[in-house]
Amino acid sequence: MPKKKTGARKKAENRREREKQIRASRGNIDLAKHPCNASMECDKCQRRQKNRAFCYFCNSVQKLPICAHCGKTKCMMKSSDCVIKHAGVYSTGLAMVGAICDFCEAWVCHGRKCLSTHACICPLADAECIECERGVSDHGGRIFSCSFCHNFLCEDDQFEHQASCQVLEAETFKCVSCNRLGQHSCLRCKACFCDDHTRSKVFKQEKGKEPPCPKCGHETQETKDLSMSTRSLKFGRQTGGEEADGASGYDAYWKNLASGKCGDADDHDDEYEEDEAEDDDEEDTEEGGKDSETETTDLFSNLNLGRTYASGYAHYEEPED
Repeated sequence: MPKKKTGARKKAENRREREKQIRASRGNIDLAKHPCNASMECDKCQRRQKNRAFCYFCNSVQKLPICAHCGKTKCMMKSSDCVIKHAGVYSTGLAMVGAICDFCEAWVCHGRKCLSTHACICPLADAECIECERGVSDHGGRIFSCSFCHNFLCEDDQFEHQASCQVLEAETFKCVSCNRLGQHSCLRCKACFCDDHTRSKVFKQEKGKEPPCPKCGHETQETKDLSMSTRSLKFGRQTGGEEADGASGYDAYWKNLASGKCGDADDHDDEYEEDEAEDDDEEDTEEGGKDSETETTDLFSNLNLGRTYASGYAHYEEPED
């Protein structure tokens, strides 16, 4: 019979479990909360941007640099990790920095751990927006990650992309390899797969996780847990509405035309006839105006008013008898 756990043993096991979770969560920091992607306001131009060594807009150096790895602005010298020793002195500003990251373009402090590990694990090493294909050096905003497909997004496209991310590149929810209903969806490939076709020889499924996508290896999600929608086109054969007999698109147009139910063609003919009638009325009006002008000219052609101011003569220019 196993021994009964004491209170001290239970507390020790709970503490070890919490420490394990804390260590695991340190490596999985949210991209928006990472120090190299923190929000910064320039001291000179007062424009908000991503944490950078130099301002993206005015290229000025900031008074209080933020470390891209640990996020500190002042080195307290509590440990011997500093590459540059400053015993008994708190270092801030440029005295605290030791390098600039090539990927996130932010300062890295002179701590030995930050200098040796940040460049290898920088979360913005291959950060390129999936929509506009801009990197960190191409815009001044922060970098985000899509909640569905986990691709990088810039600050300008994050909301627009996430609003249209759950749309399949197909017209139905059927599996791309067979005709059965796709129970698993890959939000990177925008495709559905059934249970049989999610099994891949290249990408192995980890225990306790969803099966990976057989195309790209990204973790799939169940379609019923998502708000997935299919692709819809507003042109071509999908423009016609479904009729009573089930015909739609081009087929419905020709069927309605053959049966004499094509109301759109009749409407167009009526509109064409009305336009022709209006054009005829306008032409008649113009011709009538020209005729009236000609008649008025004929009436006053034989009228003689003598010498007037309008004819170029004045009363003092009249010859005396």
